[in-house]
Parts: sequence; structure tokens; C-alpha cells
Amino acid sequence: MTAKSDKAQLKLYNTLSRNKEDFQPIDANNVRMYVCGPTVYDTAHIGNARPAVVFDTLFRLLRHVYGQDHVTYVRNITDVDDKINVRAAERGISIRELTDETTAIYHADMDALGVMRPTIEPRATEHIDEMLTMIGTLIEKGHAYAAEGHVLFAVDSMADYGQLSGRSIDDMIAGARVEVAPYKRNPMDFVLWKPSKENEPSWDSPWGAGRPGWHIECSAMSEKHLGKVFDIHGGGIDLTFPHHENEIAQSRCAHGNDAMAKVWMHNGFVQVEGEKMSKSLGNFITAHELIDQWPGEAIRLALMTTHYAKPFNWTQDGVRDAKKTLDQWYAVTADVDPSIVDAEIVATLADDLNTPKAIARLHALRALAAQGDKGAAAGLKASLQDLFGLVMQDPAAWAEWRPAGSADVDEASIQAIVNERLDARNNKDFAKSDELRDKLAEMGVVLKDSKNKETGAFETSWSLEG
Repeated sequence: MTAKSDKAQLKLYNTLSRNKEDFQPIDANNVRMYVCGPTVYDTAHIGNARPAVVFDTLFRLLRHVYGQDHVTYVRNITDVDDKINVRAAERGISIRELTDETTAIYHADMDALGVMRPTIEPRATEHIDEMLTMIGTLIEKGHAYAAEGHVLFAVDSMADYGQLSGRSIDDMIAGARVEVAPYKRNPMDFVLWKPSKENEPSWDSPWGAGRPGWHIECSAMSEKHLGKVFDIHGGGIDLTFPHHENEIAQSRCAHGNDAMAKVWMHNGFVQVEGEKMSKSLGNFITAHELIDQWPGEAIRLALMTTHYAKPFNWTQDGVRDAKKTLDQWYAVTADVDPSIVDAEIVATLADDLNTPKAIARLHALRALAAQGDKGAAAGLKASLQDLFGLVMQDPAAWAEWRPAGSADVDEASIQAIVNERLDARNNKDFAKSDELRDKLAEMGVVLKDSKNKETGAFETSWSLEG
């Protein structure tokens, strides 16, 4: 680990206040952050990877500013859920077998993206007692009630419910998929505990055998590991309502506090090639698939090119550009040791994690390094490694990376398509040329066009990505 540069004043956008605020930790010796982790029923898609990378970057910045031993980062594993039950039944395996397998894949994928493991990674199923205790407290304080084997949170018992999302109760009812049930006092009341069906996970409780609702899990786990009030709670913007809204309700009402977390941060949605990602459109991309096609660091850098709070558009061109940028960074830092993290980059990241502006500064340092400035190269390497989780590999290993299966590629077939495209281009059939270029790009082929000075004809060489 390199020496730290001067500390910077962090400013973070707080969804709760709708303002960018100076960040002042409750205890600078133990800065505490909770981020909602995966529900482990399937491999993570690129939308799941974004918050992992975003809050890993914030984790790195907090460690830089406050010290490695003074930050506690909790990211949970949701291993009890309706989707898990369905998927395990479909595959004919136990729920524990499914969740262990999927958790292992998630860890491997996030490792490949340079995401550090959190300080603590609690599993929901290992915190049932804490959930039962909190549910009991909510009932005692008049914020929850038991009905037909369920326990529900009484939304109308909290006067300012809806602060995080900024919605009225009527708006929330209109915009949410509210489960209509005869045992609910109010349509907005949400489940804290529910009966388990046959072959579903089940635990004993004062209200009958059953399992927890989704929202209570994070309230109980965050209290256990971070306390009743902590510094930062993060997650995707899709979790703002109802999940985070309901976490706040449960935790504040159980503890009698006016806050659960001081700062609430949310990353924006992810699109794929300009469209909403969905299986029906055939553009549903998992991190696991991408890691076969691209180096994990290229995927990570691509995700950082847009400010975390804005929508992000995943494109092949974007990750290809990220790979080329990393090639340049590896080249200029290969023969230097990291020095001190660049203070300008720290200050830029401290301004609400402005990764696009920080990347612009990285490019400026690379330009200086390319001119022989060893100090700029050393600062570039330190900044990339400490704050961005990039340029972490041996340069030779980076240069040798190839897409999965590329050793089996049929070079003769590729050359035939390259030749066909070249003929089309020389014959000025540009539509055909573009069509074949796109086909080659999908195969992971990089083209380099040039013009023969003597004949004036186009010439093309090619290589595989990496």
C-alpha cells in the first residue's frame, strides 16, 4: 500500500435530503457503510455488478481518507427468498446447495472485477434471531401486528413514512404492486414474518413457523454489525422504494431514532446498447459471461466512465475503449513502482465519487508518463491501484490475456471474412463492408485498416481482442 496523500473533505449526495452534503462520520475511527448485496438464486447480471463496483470504489476512498483499519463495510447475502425457493425446486437441489453454489460464483465474478471483499458479509439465514427480536420490539411499540400467521408493519403508525422516496402514501399505493390480503389493516402494510409453505425454509417463532420478509433482513443485519445508526447505506436506485423505505421504517420505529443511516446513496439504472436489459430482448448480460469475453479490469473501468448516480449504458464499444485505455496505462506504468496517490484525483473522487472527472486526470498523468515523467507514472500507478482497483496485474500477464475459447478460433474463417470485407471496401460497397466489420467485432476481432501508398488500395490486418 502506498503512502496517503493529504486528506480531502468528502461530499456525498444524500438521497434522503436530496442535497450534496459534507460527509462527517459519526466516528472517524470507525466509518460504517452498509450496501445491499445479492439475492443468490442466479449469477449476477451487469446491473448487479454496477453497485458492487460503485461502492467498492467508495470503500477504497474511505479507507484512503480515514485509514484501512477505520472503515467497516457490510454487504449482505440474501439467501432466503421466493426466487431462491423456485429456482432450487426447478433444479431439484436443496436451497442451501443452490445458495452456496451461487454465492461462490458471485465471489469469483466480483473478484475478477477487482471488487474487494467487504469487511463483513452476513447471510440472512444466520440472523433469524436478530430478526425475531426486532419484530417483537415493533409489535410491543405498536408498529406491527400479528394476523393469520403473518406479522405486518403498520405503515400508518409512522407519521413520516415515505421520506426517502418522497412519495405520499396515495402515490405509493398507485405506483407499487401492493399485495391485497384480508388480514392487512392497510394495503401498504408490509410483511415482517410469514408462514412457510411445504418444502420452504422455516424457523420457529412466537407467531408460528415461517420465514422473514425481505426488508427486515437488512434492518436486523445492519444493526447487528454496524449499530442502530451508521454512516452510509447504499444500493441501486431500484431499491429506494419499497426496500430502503421499509428498512428505515422498521429500524427507526424499533429503535426510536430519527435516522437509520446518515447518508443514503443510490446508483443509477443500467441499459444495454441503449435499451432496457431484459431476457425478452435478448440483451440480458451476466457478469459471468462478460468475464469470458473481456478482462475484469476492462469491465470495471467501463462501469466507472459514467457518474454512479446517472443511468449507465453498457456497450461493446465502451468496454473495448476501456480495454485500450488499460493497455496504455499498463504500458506507461510497467517499469515503475507506485508512489503517492495523486491529490487531485483524491479531491475529485471526494466530490461525490466523480469517477469520469478522475479518469480525465488519469489520462493527463498518462500523457506526462508517456513523455518520460517517471513521477507522473508512479503517481498514476498508485492512484489506479489504491483508488480504482486497476492495473493490479503483472504487465506480462495482462498482455497475454485472451478471450475464453480464443485458442480454438478458426483463423482461416476469420481471414476469409476479412478478405471479403476488404473486397467490399475496395469496391466501395460500404454497406457490406460495415456489415462484415460488425460481424468480426462480435467475434472479438480487432481490425486495423491502412492504405497502400503505391496502389491506393485498402489493406487490413487483424487480431483478437487483448
